[in-house]
Amino acid sequence: MRIAVVGATGMVGRVMLQVLEERNFPITEIIPVASERSIGKTIEYKGKEYKIVSMQDAVEMRPDIAVFSAGGETSKQWAPKFAEVGTTVIDNSSAWRMDPDRPLIVPEINADILTTNDKIIANPNCSTIQLVMVLNPLHKKYGIKRVVVSTYQSVTGTGKDAVEQLNGEIEGRDVAKVYPYQIFKNALPHCDVFDEETGYTKEELKLTREPRKIMRVDEMNITATAVRVPVQGGHSESVNIEFENDFDLAEVRKLLSEQEGIIVQDNPDTNTYPMAFYSEGKDDVFVGRIRRDMSQPKTLNCWIVADNLRKGAATNAVQIAEYLVKNKLVG
Repeated sequence: MRIAVVGATGMVGRVMLQVLEERNFPITEIIPVASERSIGKTIEYKGKEYKIVSMQDAVEMRPDIAVFSAGGETSKQWAPKFAEVGTTVIDNSSAWRMDPDRPLIVPEINADILTTNDKIIANPNCSTIQLVMVLNPLHKKYGIKRVVVSTYQSVTGTGKDAVEQLNGEIEGRDVAKVYPYQIFKNALPHCDVFDEETGYTKEELKLTREPRKIMRVDEMNITATAVRVPVQGGHSESVNIEFENDFDLAEVRKLLSEQEGIIVQDNPDTNTYPMAFYSEGKDDVFVGRIRRDMSQPKTLNCWIVADNLRKGAATNAVQIAEYLVKNKLVG
């Protein structure tokens, strides 16, 4: 099993290598791929040094799986080239997510649709993944009519330059700004670029469109506001869910606690609730502050938190790869 990690020196790429190692993914050869300035340098995996190669060299090596985290334009250019030589691509960018011919996968929800013919598989947006992990079991039981989600997203979602901006501002250093304003002591209602037609940001539009595709629900109404906050790791979401059918809170907690990949943290008596700080380095999605919306019937409020670099990106991609191997869809 030969695995290429495209974008191996980036923030998500490094976490992908870490997750592959932690989960003891069955690799016979790791092929690290990065930009031209990194070619020839080395990365370490399981105590061994591996030389970083070019994109073309990686294609010619015909890996079984290529996990991409190198941006949308790179993916559009190179994912088809890997697919042409028989490699299955798992792409972390937004390039293929809403392509009707490409599966958009959260393994706990819809990996069953994957076949050997799927050579380019899209990894969803980080905020989408943790949202649908909670929405899906609730939708199956109660039927969702409408979702209102507000996100509180960490700077790691933007990348290492954003982390440097935050840390530089905390330390009082003069640093290059990734955001249009300072992020330290601030909250920016501005994740990704604005869509001229709707006034929403692209991040907000991802949150409204991707869940429908993953959950195979065309009619679910979703609206989103995405906010960047001065947190270094972990995305948080305040979510309001209106159902077709009424629910019991104890049953909701039980449903969620029985869902693979979800941990319920919900005890106001002990101040137990999910926090970004404690999600860092963990693969689960955490949900708490589970309560009725007192302003209208059949409506639930909750708070969802996950490490955006792990379940929101690297771990979800590796879980897709694990499913492919387990079900003999690659290799």
